[in-house]
Amino acid sequence: MKNFLIPTTLKDDTICAVKSAISQAKSSGCEIILMMVSDAPDTFSSSGYLREMRTGLTASQETVLDTCRYIIDHTPNCKIKVHNQYGLSSPIFKRIIDVFSVKLMILTHSYKQETKRIHQYVVQLAANQKCPILHLSLEQYKDDFNKALYIENASGNMHVKDVQQFLSANFSFEIVSQTASFEDNYENFAPHLSEAISKYDIDLLVETRKGEKIKFKKKKTENLNDKLGLPVLSLYEEMA
Repeated sequence: MKNFLIPTTLKDDTICAVKSAISQAKSSGCEIILMMVSDAPDTFSSSGYLREMRTGLTASQETVLDTCRYIIDHTPNCKIKVHNQYGLSSPIFKRIIDVFSVKLMILTHSYKQETKRIHQYVVQLAANQKCPILHLSLEQYKDDFNKALYIENASGNMHVKDVQQFLSANFSFEIVSQTASFEDNYENFAPHLSEAISKYDIDLLVETRKGEKIKFKKKKTENLNDKLGLPVLSLYEEMA
């Protein structure tokens, strides 16, 4: 059984994230944890703390949650759980991953676009955890991924064979092409990337990452999802 963690504000693409988790479980069963994070109430009163924690869901959020539960109810050997987290830090995040035995974290496009500081903090904390992260794209949901393009990190020390070995042990897709990192020269790389994606029928990008210092930026920078419109599997280098 594989366990998946999906940070969410219950936007529509949470449904796609749940379907992706089920697909990655490969009929072996799974538990999906929908994590809803809020700031810890700023009060010393117990009654005040409990009062501020009682935040109901909107009608649209209820609909998304009901849909996710319906999908799980009709999927054998799968369970779903809603985890409400008030306040977050790196040790707490790591503890959540350990307690739920999370094998893959899934981040939706809408979650990464959230403007509240707590949600931006979740995304950055997630990147510093050793758990693999699947960044979903804006494209329509795809049942499964088969062929991947490996984006080699110039500052990393992971060989493509090591990455493929990790993928073979944990996922069902393979690397069919690779390229050097193009973050500072995307315009020149773009035609070659488009050609490779079309030629090899690539439906997933694979990258490695290292831990970084938490920084809050007023302007969001484009990531691989935005540039190429494909899902991205991000592997922490020590994992791969």
